[in-house]
Amino acid sequence: MPAQNGNTFLPEEDMLNTILNELKRTVREYTTATTESSCPDVRSMFTTLTSETLKMQGEMYQLIEQNKQYPSAVPHAMKSDVQKQLQEIQKNNQKTREFTGQKTAGLGAYSHAPNVPEHRPNVPAQ
Repeated sequence: MPAQNGNTFLPEEDMLNTILNELKRTVREYTTATTESSCPDVRSMFTTLTSETLKMQGEMYQLIEQNKQYPSAVPHAMKSDVQKQLQEIQKNNQKTREFTGQKTAGLGAYSHAPNVPEHRPNVPAQ
């Protein structure tokens, strides 16, 4: 926001970093909302918002990096190291799915009987 003397309220570097940090925070909040939503439509909406915000965050990072305003202390990772980490994560995800499947097998739709009747969706199906 320009001040009356022509200077900006914040230096550009601070403003860009503030926006970048807010985008990161927003992604965390959307991710939490996605994982906690039980309505498929709401979950889909937050998934879309998360993806769009991640895209904006990436664009903001690139702008900051182009302006040489972002520390580049971290060297680029070797492709083989990234692949190894990805394989480990995929293996952990598979183990988690198997564990969850074993623990929830036979529970049916609910782990306990619902104490309220099922409600109609309040969002029309598309």
